[in-house]
Amino acid sequence: MRASPTARRIAKTIMYGFDAYFADYQNITLGAKARFERGEWQKVREAQTERIDLYKSRCDQVLDRLEHVTSKSLHSLELWPDVKQTYAQLLEHHINGEIAETFFNTIFCKIFDHQHIHDRNLFVLPSHANATLPTHYARVSEPLSGDGIFLSYTFTGNPESVIASILDDFQFSIPWEDAIRDRQHLCDALCNEIDITSTITIDLLDTYFYRNKGAYLVGRVVSNDSLIPLVIPVLRSDIGIYVDSAIFSTDEVSVIFSFTRSHFFVESRVPSRTVSFLKNLMPSKSAAELYSSIGFPKHGKTEFYRDAVEHTRHSKDLYTIAPGTKGMVMVVFTLPSFEYVFKVIRDRFRPPKSVTEKEVIEKYHLVSRSDRTGRMADAHEYRNFIFYRNRFSYALIQELLELAPSKITLTESRIIIKHVYVERRMTPLNLYLNTASSHEIDAAMDEYGNAIKQLAAANIFPGDMLLKNFGVTRHGRVVFYDYDEIVPLEDCHFRHIPQARTEEDEMASQPWYSVAENDIFPEEFRLFFSGKPLIKQSFEQQHSDIYNVDFWQSMQEQVKKGHIADAFPYRRSRRFLNDYQ
Repeated sequence: MRASPTARRIAKTIMYGFDAYFADYQNITLGAKARFERGEWQKVREAQTERIDLYKSRCDQVLDRLEHVTSKSLHSLELWPDVKQTYAQLLEHHINGEIAETFFNTIFCKIFDHQHIHDRNLFVLPSHANATLPTHYARVSEPLSGDGIFLSYTFTGNPESVIASILDDFQFSIPWEDAIRDRQHLCDALCNEIDITSTITIDLLDTYFYRNKGAYLVGRVVSNDSLIPLVIPVLRSDIGIYVDSAIFSTDEVSVIFSFTRSHFFVESRVPSRTVSFLKNLMPSKSAAELYSSIGFPKHGKTEFYRDAVEHTRHSKDLYTIAPGTKGMVMVVFTLPSFEYVFKVIRDRFRPPKSVTEKEVIEKYHLVSRSDRTGRMADAHEYRNFIFYRNRFSYALIQELLELAPSKITLTESRIIIKHVYVERRMTPLNLYLNTASSHEIDAAMDEYGNAIKQLAAANIFPGDMLLKNFGVTRHGRVVFYDYDEIVPLEDCHFRHIPQARTEEDEMASQPWYSVAENDIFPEEFRLFFSGKPLIKQSFEQQHSDIYNVDFWQSMQEQVKKGHIADAFPYRRSRRFLNDYQ
């Protein structure tokens, strides 16, 4: 059946809007190389925010244009199955159809306020032409349209000439600081990891991955039937470019692409092919995570929703209240067989919390636009997320009805949550420490202190730094995930606790001195370890400076001066030149 003229005009308007968005997105991304070469680190952050905001602004433009392409009401639901079918036909040969489908979904959800979510109206499931990526990949080999996405280098024996070719092929507009030294470092690293007596092929994606103050070559080493990931971090000094490390471990590469870090700037004409290559290196990472990591969080959100639907269909366990200390702001639940938590804002907050629901939403928005430095979890925000009622435990349903009734719609077969955040599940730090060995306690306390310091360097003060508000990832990294009290570090007023005037002052249950809204007393941070002497001792041996006002004020000065701290996603021990700081 031929689509109506109205449906065709609406579908084409959305398609043109998507193509315009993608072109603008690519233009922002293309500037990453020049920003890196010039060391314009503040502009890197500005570009990150600009690119995030671009999606909303382009969707708003499309919505405005749609009002002028038809005299019919866009809110007429009967119109949209025809629009969707027409749009799917337009996507039949589109190289980025899967992201274009997400763009269509966003427009539909904005018009209908996230109601009427059904595959007949929008792309709940991918169209046949844009089926989701498989969960496992053989070696990527056949490029699309004759346009390869990686460069291959094959050798047997000494890799020096191949490494020299790689440095030549991926040079910048400013010179290598010491190409001979870097070549030797890479040769030594490769020979330590690979049996070079056999024929070796190195495949490198034909673009750098830029983030913060680093540029990364991403690829793989293929030897016989084995495949080893390879990431080569490249940094900039005052006198040139240099190779900082070579990472071969799947786990360490996974940390580089962590959900706790800002998205890469990656020049990719066909992002699905880049994701396919990355999936080859990190099989445990979902397409949702990988799309987000290369700068397409909206499509990552679409992919996650499909993953959740598919996982629910093939599992039998129940959604339950998440383990850990219950928060005063959120109801948190999880599906044990699924590595995520779902967070619903309570209707009323328990004292002493004084924030409002609007402020909590603004905090999550702030995090989504901030440099997360590897220390804050990314979150997908959903409206009207539909679950099967028989998959929820009785205790969870009762808790939601008691604490967040305005967010819940119950039907005979479904539970619709009107507003929910989804994050990667981690082990709450306080629970982790309950069973940790002394070595694990020391490592976790070092991570905890580093997390606080790296957040401060990114102009984020966590507010509530209790152990329960931090989680431990499967790689042992400590990550902050409770955002309701975060504030920009530069807005804080760090003070010493005034000397008590009298013995009565010292014994009083309330402060004898005035406390303004943004006053913070670092000496009080010791209270976070009440009843945990071994944990407190471990923390103070490694990070006692966090108790000092001078530390926090010096961090504020660095932020105000525009200093961007180094926060690289690999261990210092992995660096070739440890004298660089």
